[in-house]
Amino acid sequence: MFELSEKALRYRDDLLAFMDEQVYPAEAVYEAQMAESGDPHFQPPIVEELKTEAKKRGLWNLFHPHPQWGPGLTNLEYAPLAEIMGRSAHLAPEATNCSAPDTGNMEVLTLFGTPEHQQQWLRPLLDGEIRSAFAMTEPAVASSDATNIQLRMDRDGDDYVLNGRKWWTSNALHRNCKVLIVMGKTDTTAPTHRQQSMMVVPIDTPGVTVQRGLPVFGYQDREGHAEVTFENVRVPKTALLAGEGDGFMISQARLGPGRIHHCMRSIGMAERALDLMIDRAQSRTTFGEPVANRANIQDWIAESRIEIDMARLLTLKAAYLMDTVGNKAARTEIAAIKVAAPNVALKVVDRAIQVHGGGGVSDDFPLASMYAHLRTLRLADGPDEVHKRSIAQWELRRRDPNWGKKA
Repeated sequence: MFELSEKALRYRDDLLAFMDEQVYPAEAVYEAQMAESGDPHFQPPIVEELKTEAKKRGLWNLFHPHPQWGPGLTNLEYAPLAEIMGRSAHLAPEATNCSAPDTGNMEVLTLFGTPEHQQQWLRPLLDGEIRSAFAMTEPAVASSDATNIQLRMDRDGDDYVLNGRKWWTSNALHRNCKVLIVMGKTDTTAPTHRQQSMMVVPIDTPGVTVQRGLPVFGYQDREGHAEVTFENVRVPKTALLAGEGDGFMISQARLGPGRIHHCMRSIGMAERALDLMIDRAQSRTTFGEPVANRANIQDWIAESRIEIDMARLLTLKAAYLMDTVGNKAARTEIAAIKVAAPNVALKVVDRAIQVHGGGGVSDDFPLASMYAHLRTLRLADGPDEVHKRSIAQWELRRRDPNWGKKA
């Protein structure tokens, strides 16, 4: 069922070679360039060099399912590639123009953007000339329920005026970020799921202010997780994506494929953490024996192998169903992998940290930053609890279709 096509196998082999020959050797260069700059949001030259090399090798926009914009891979074909990129999550996705939130934003612009949106923003995003951000989460409300968002988008003649505050606007501090996709409320009197809209807002629009970058466990990610204020931000009505009231629908269309990408990258991180754990256990000696001889360490290695493979198979099943029966029919599996994959990866990384001792929590190894990144994924694109609630409701209705319906 999950056998890769010849095309996908070619891309996998080419991507593995790119990782070995270019990406892994670039990691030390990246760290040195970032340290020398003293700027947590610096764009290191090595990233641009990797992008140039990836383009030369045809490893570009691999995520995009539409053949006119990318290789036209299915979710099932792309999933193993996302896993490979996850092994160097801070370099490989951007090097191949497959990094979040740009991937989701490009799909939104492909599906719901006007020809003008596509010319002005989608084309340069596809070419890797600019980056973008997605502004949905807000500090004043529980944004795990997207209907709670409060940013106002008020019609004023041929314009909309935006007022509100967002945070965790990923990528807004990237040096090449030029445009935001913003979700807000256009009509508070409409039915609950028709109150929201999405708009394309250039980041340099007057009234848009990036207030700060939010650290994650003390880490300032290079692309940034920004708090952004909108004060009387005026955009033309042509900024609207799809139609007024379509924001919630767009958000659901955007998040399905994005969750597959996040989960497979998480599995790639887990695989690398397992490799690091094994190497460390084999190279260190305690009480006259290699650490790898200890029964508890062997348990951790075995459990990690089992859990990674389980999470991968569940993710591939979700990808297969998305391709064959659609995102709506695959909703249980999509929600399940969003819970399973980050939790499995966190467990594996935690074990690897323990085997590394004090080094594991330092910046001398990638494990601490991996842990910080993965922990955010239990919140990003919906927290675990929301996905589990959805799965439980679907299961209850599977046994009783009328369960939970109001009389």
